[in-house]
Amino acid sequence: MGATRTPRGKWIEEGLRALVAGGPEAVRIEVLAQALGVSKGGFYGYFRNRDALLAEMLDTWEYSVTESVIEEAESGGGDARARLERLFAVVAAADGPVRGTHADMAIREWARRDAAVAERLRRVDNRRMDYLRSLFSSFCPDEDEVEVRCLIAVSVRIGNHLCAADHGKHSRAEVMALIRQRLLE
Repeated sequence: MGATRTPRGKWIEEGLRALVAGGPEAVRIEVLAQALGVSKGGFYGYFRNRDALLAEMLDTWEYSVTESVIEEAESGGGDARARLERLFAVVAAADGPVRGTHADMAIREWARRDAAVAERLRRVDNRRMDYLRSLFSSFCPDEDEVEVRCLIAVSVRIGNHLCAADHGKHSRAEVMALIRQRLLE
């Protein structure tokens, strides 16, 4: 009986953890192997080189934060408001090395220094905005209002984790609930 092989997805997840911790420079094969408790030889069974891993990390992240999230929002059916509520719940619960906000922020930082990553990020943000437009426009006839709601929704997703402000008598969760409520009006 042969040794159990570390799944490809584990290498990708560990790569994203390393990216979050230290940027793309921290994504090193030997370091990932050590974190996974395996030899680096297993890496080459899946990936040609480090660049191939970085590309698959971006592919995994892109699918996970766009199409996969949209599939979950759409899965329960219902009208646009119901799908938006589901979308907000999915996004609020997003955690971990792939869907978590920390990965999103690390990729945004990486995009500041890498044009190809910046283009990927633009594609992700455009996909998010397009999906939101499709939902908001079904009950909000004003195109300007639709665009404002979309930008607020995306900005809150990204900026919520950067804001350290207190909210007076409200908790952050209460304010987030109010934002969701107002977006759905």
